[in-house]
Amino acid sequence: MASDAVQKVLSAEADSVKKNAEARKQSEDIIVEAERYSVLAVQKKISAAAAESEKIRSEYKKKYDIYVQQAENECVECIRNIKMQAEKNMDNAVNAVIKEFF
Repeated sequence: MASDAVQKVLSAEADSVKKNAEARKQSEDIIVEAERYSVLAVQKKISAAAAESEKIRSEYKKKYDIYVQQAENECVECIRNIKMQAEKNMDNAVNAVIKEFF
C-alpha cells in the first residue's frame, strides 16, 4: 500500500513536471508570437508614419514652390518699377542738364 501511495506521488510529480514544462513551452510560444505581432505592428506604424511624413513633405514642397514663384514675381515687378523710375530720373536729369547749358 505504501508502495502504491509512493507510486501515485511520484506519478503526480512527474505529471506536474510534465505539465509545468508544457505550460512553460506554451508561455514561451505565446511570448514569441506576441513579439512577432508587436514587431509587425511597429513596422506598420512606422510605415504609416513615413507615408504621412512624405505626404506632409510633399504638401509643404508645393506651398514652398508657390511661395518662391510669388516672391520671384514680386522681385521682377519691383525691378521693373525701379528700372522705370531710374529711366524717368535719367530723362529728368538729362533734360535738366540740357536746360541748364542750352
